[in-house]
Amino acid sequence: MLRSLYPLFQAIATAPTEQELRLRFMDSISEYFGVQRWGIYLLNPDNGFDSVDTKGVSDTFVDRYQKFGKSVDPVLQYVVQYHAPAHEELVLPKGTWKQSELYQKCCSTYDHEHIMTGLIVGRGKLIGTVNFARIGHVPAFNQLDLASLGAVCTHFSARLAELRKQPLVPNPIIDRLTSREIQIANLVAKGLTNAEIGTELWITQNSVKQALKRMFRKLEVSARTEMVAKLRDTL
Repeated sequence: MLRSLYPLFQAIATAPTEQELRLRFMDSISEYFGVQRWGIYLLNPDNGFDSVDTKGVSDTFVDRYQKFGKSVDPVLQYVVQYHAPAHEELVLPKGTWKQSELYQKCCSTYDHEHIMTGLIVGRGKLIGTVNFARIGHVPAFNQLDLASLGAVCTHFSARLAELRKQPLVPNPIIDRLTSREIQIANLVAKGLTNAEIGTELWITQNSVKQALKRMFRKLEVSARTEMVAKLRDTL
């Protein structure tokens, strides 16, 4: 039985910015759906990824999915066609998930035992997806999960549309950073070490170190504390 989604709806509805909306979703969604890996994928006009927020999966998986998995993802195809959330047992014949191209090309390597995808819409079009994965010997997603994800995606889409209607206030500091760099900056502000950040984002410690070097150059700072201070009002 899923816990009440009302606190999540409230958090979504009161998010003051698009960045905060994504962060609130990413920080709390797993406790409602019992997932170990999840992400928000927002699309650009060319149907590529405009921004990606993930938890529990590496950048390598995102790249692999974009290159090999997206075109053969039966769950995504269902979501695109029907504008409704779906999981693998809804769209594939029983017992065939692990023989599918998506599983063979992407999910098997990362132990994605069950997957579920919801949609983010704007102006009648699909502008993004919410992707969940359960790993190991765990139950598949069910109809209650689908209904709940549909409700969450409705609230998320509505708030995103509201925020994108608001006049944009230029923020030359935060605009210098990519979405991944903003994730790293938030974790630095929370006091995490490079190793802990790498574990949290499923990237290597060296990747964190190199990202911080780029961020320091962009922000014209020389230390973590200086960076956090400069971003204090934006994180």
